[in-house]
Amino acid sequence: MTTIFTGRIRPLAADPDEIAEALVVENGRIVALGTAVALKAQHPDADIVALDGWVMPGLIEPHGHPGYSSILLSHLVVDIRPVTIPDAAGVLAALRAALAASGGEAVFANGWDALLQRGLPDPDIHWLDDLAGSTPLVIIHNSGHSAYFNSAAALAAGVDATTPDPPGARFGHEDSGALSGVAVEEAAVEQVVAPMLATAQQHLPELLLAHLQDLSRRGITTVSDLSWNAELNPLIDALHAQGELPVRLRWYEMSRPGGSVTARGEGDAVSRQVGVKTWSDGSPWIGNIATSFPYLDTKATRGLGLEPHHVGEANYTAADLLAIAEPYAAAGWQLACHAHGDLAVESTLDVYEQIITRHALADHRFRLEHCGAMTPAQFARAASLGVTVSLFVDHITYWGEVLVDDLFGAEHGGAWADAGAAFAAGHRATFHNDGWVTPNEPFRNMAVAQTRTTRDGYRMPGGTPVTRAQALAAQTSNAAWQLFSEHEVGSLTPGLFADFIVVDRDPVTVSASDLADTVVLATYLAGSKVI
Repeated sequence: MTTIFTGRIRPLAADPDEIAEALVVENGRIVALGTAVALKAQHPDADIVALDGWVMPGLIEPHGHPGYSSILLSHLVVDIRPVTIPDAAGVLAALRAALAASGGEAVFANGWDALLQRGLPDPDIHWLDDLAGSTPLVIIHNSGHSAYFNSAAALAAGVDATTPDPPGARFGHEDSGALSGVAVEEAAVEQVVAPMLATAQQHLPELLLAHLQDLSRRGITTVSDLSWNAELNPLIDALHAQGELPVRLRWYEMSRPGGSVTARGEGDAVSRQVGVKTWSDGSPWIGNIATSFPYLDTKATRGLGLEPHHVGEANYTAADLLAIAEPYAAAGWQLACHAHGDLAVESTLDVYEQIITRHALADHRFRLEHCGAMTPAQFARAASLGVTVSLFVDHITYWGEVLVDDLFGAEHGGAWADAGAAFAAGHRATFHNDGWVTPNEPFRNMAVAQTRTTRDGYRMPGGTPVTRAQALAAQTSNAAWQLFSEHEVGSLTPGLFADFIVVDRDPVTVSASDLADTVVLATYLAGSKVI
């Protein structure tokens, strides 16, 4: 079957300013672009679909978490994220309301952020016990890197004062040795939320599909999952077989000490594993990133429980990280490592360089994730090693003032997520929203990377803006390349799948503020309309 789509088409290929009038799709792939008259003459029997709006490649989320997001953004969890409830009073009211309505059943909430929701109390186990009593209560920090729990939740999760810390994570303890009610980093958080995850299993088919459909409505046609649970594979396979999967999925398994290296599977163009993910450090919002410079001594940092001149630490030593990562790299997997602090970045690059040299790797495309405090020199070093970067530029939108005034000052906070430096070093850099941490808003990512301005109009005092062409590439062709999918998606080019979206404005010429507010009118996957 041949279909000709007509409209104002931005292929975003070799020439970012190119506009085509029509594209021809056969068997889900693009076979030609050009003028409507010429293509209709060449394909007289083709179906004609007129698209009202601007057409561009489908967007790619290179660092998402759809598996967990489908649960954390569902009805099973109380949504207290700052983008939903901006103030402390609202958060506390939502928690009390959920507890009152729970009938004693466990309550899970997601989105606690004392830096944005000013005035939140210290959520230690005593406060949580007073708040929830015998009802299990777990509150996940907005970053996902910590969780707070009461005594009843600890009992339900099988965690007590003698529970050993998981590798790369820990449970907080009081001076007496008793639990303090905090789990820090992924492996510890997972133990605390295990009862909720178990309950969610029966709802996963509808929750995951609904979340993927939401991504599609936002113009995302390919999403990666950097914390994939392989137990979801049968569900994905079933959706794929039924033709109900509204996006392409590229996933990374979580790798930790003692993990077994899986054999590389073939997968297909719709769903496949790309690599493995680990963590070098944690979150800037809880004081847990490895930097060469200290946090500021401010009311905000004191509120986080950080002592003056606090410096965060890495989750693993370089030797630990090497032991975790090398077996996967030797088996041919792409490596992706979360690294915010400049010391975490440097340590990860040291490990990557050892692996690359030892195994004579060429086109490995090892990844650094988030890159908050990564310096221009480190971007250059990464590029020289063939290491690619994905930046969390939306941190600027929501936490820009916090980074400068409360946490790190103008020198280090002002240059946060320096996408311009990444492109200047020669990177095919990408942008992401990190699952539930910020809304999935790729057009806003592009805009903030171009302006380095927060939602309240504050212009970051450091860092380098990107160009519009670079911003668009970051969530289309660059992201496809980063996911080893450039032969399938990323631009509207003959031979690639016809994954495209229709939007209400020209993404190339509108202002940055207008770009951020782009509305997606329709989403197509392999030439078929899904939204």
